[in-house]
Amino acid sequence: MTRAVAWDVDGTLVDSEGLHHRALMDVSARYHVRVAPDDERFIGVSMDQVWRLLRGSYPAELTEREWERAITLEYLARASQLRAFAGALETLAALQQSGILQCCVSNSSRAIVAANLEAISAAPFFAFAITRDDVVQGKPDPEPYREACARLQSAPAEVLVVEDSATGIAAARAAGCPVVRFGAEFAGYPEVLSAVLGRSV
Repeated sequence: MTRAVAWDVDGTLVDSEGLHHRALMDVSARYHVRVAPDDERFIGVSMDQVWRLLRGSYPAELTEREWERAITLEYLARASQLRAFAGALETLAALQQSGILQCCVSNSSRAIVAANLEAISAAPFFAFAITRDDVVQGKPDPEPYREACARLQSAPAEVLVVEDSATGIAAARAAGCPVVRFGAEFAGYPEVLSAVLGRSV
């Protein structure tokens, strides 16, 4: 039985992957590092992992903290433009009205998750958010979803995870949670409601 739903945020509830990538591209360009618009290596990947992939391209004096702060500021400056995917808020409301606990589990920082939820007016639907700042290891490590299950006081098998990236799906499965994939293999939010409540919006 599903007692709770743990939602990824970027690319699952809010159409933000493009903004994340634009912030990375713009900051990288300041240091004469080109990140291609269609580079998919960074989808669903935490910033510390992105840094490890790119650090050899940046000037030696650039610190990870300085780099991440610059990207966060670029992102936050445009976050008010973000929109929820069609059907997202209705699905969150339907689950809430049915008494299903909900939380967010993201590889983004606390500041970015807060900005995302504010931009789409989704914060009231969630009991809490697990961000990259709250765990030692981000996705694909299972720690974020294990922490979510502990806070939900639910067994992993009782927590349905909604994810869009291979990174997030790997984390959820490693934690023992069932997963619904958002994207090409996912018919839409009604599939979440069907899995949890046996009905669509």
